[in-house]
Amino acid sequence: MLDPVERLAEVLFGLIMVLSFTGSLSAASAERGEVRTVLLAAIGCNLAWGIVDGVMYLLTILIQRGRTLALAHAVRAARSEAEAHALLGGALPDALAPLLGPGDLEGLRRKIVALPELPARPRLRRQEWLAALGVCLLVFCSTFPVVLPFVFFSPLSLAMRVSNGVAIALLYAAGHLLGRHAGFSGVKMGLAMVAIGVALVGLTIALGG
Repeated sequence: MLDPVERLAEVLFGLIMVLSFTGSLSAASAERGEVRTVLLAAIGCNLAWGIVDGVMYLLTILIQRGRTLALAHAVRAARSEAEAHALLGGALPDALAPLLGPGDLEGLRRKIVALPELPARPRLRRQEWLAALGVCLLVFCSTFPVVLPFVFFSPLSLAMRVSNGVAIALLYAAGHLLGRHAGFSGVKMGLAMVAIGVALVGLTIALGG
């Protein structure tokens, strides 16, 4: 229901969020109670942001579908073929608009006119609700690989090293997969994602996030 880029982007977002919490811990001064508070805050924050991301995913789908439906209604109501062609051409991405001539636009117009009765407003389907749930779970579940070392390892300095190692490995893996999906070097994209992730975490912590 989610394409590879969407899935990996949600995992990366979740990793950066949880790292902004664990990265604020100090092995020299943090007490066990403070660590527990920070970890619970990280889990709660990622759950909240997972819900927010899921809702925004649904809103984005609804808005995109609404724009498409409004365009279809406008094309069907156009007073002339030229008006319909202008509507269709204006809705195309800049890279595609020059590739379609009047004949192509007319073919699109006829297909839209031939459609059965269109709904008055856009609706969300079952698979989109499930995809939104998937978005929420991806952000939330990405918390645990980084948090669990603090549960299973002692002292705190060891837990922090293991947690950071897991986070770096996951950032690299996500970047590697994104790079291969986009046709870039997986190794270079993986290393770049680690660098970007560390920089974003540092910026988040510096700004009080």
